[in-house]
Amino acid sequence: MSEATLPTLGSFPGRLLRLYAGLALYGVGIGLQIESRLGGSPWDVFHQGLSIHLGLSIGTWIILVGAAVMLLWIPLRQRPGIGTLSNVLFLGLFADAAMWLAPEPGPLAVRWVYLLLGVVATGAATGLY
Repeated sequence: MSEATLPTLGSFPGRLLRLYAGLALYGVGIGLQIESRLGGSPWDVFHQGLSIHLGLSIGTWIILVGAAVMLLWIPLRQRPGIGTLSNVLFLGLFADAAMWLAPEPGPLAVRWVYLLLGVVATGAATGLY
């Protein structure tokens, strides 16, 4: 691909690229924080609790809870955009993929590395998203 055909960051394809890169990094951040077993964000702990007590994967619960929250928009007559729909679907998929691909952290020092990398990934995702 030549430079002339690369999408610019402000173009629609460039914005989509940043969106999906951000969602992938969010998923990696969530996965690493959960795999560290040292803490996580309130929503991730909620999804983890649903997973433990009701079954299904954490990523599946991220998707289901996100879809349920979107249903609450109906009385507000708000239409979700591609970013919102992508967030609901892909964040859970990326989180599950990260947890599936990440090796078991084992020792406490490695678990701390997972937690710190998860926080850094989430910060970088915020910048992209």
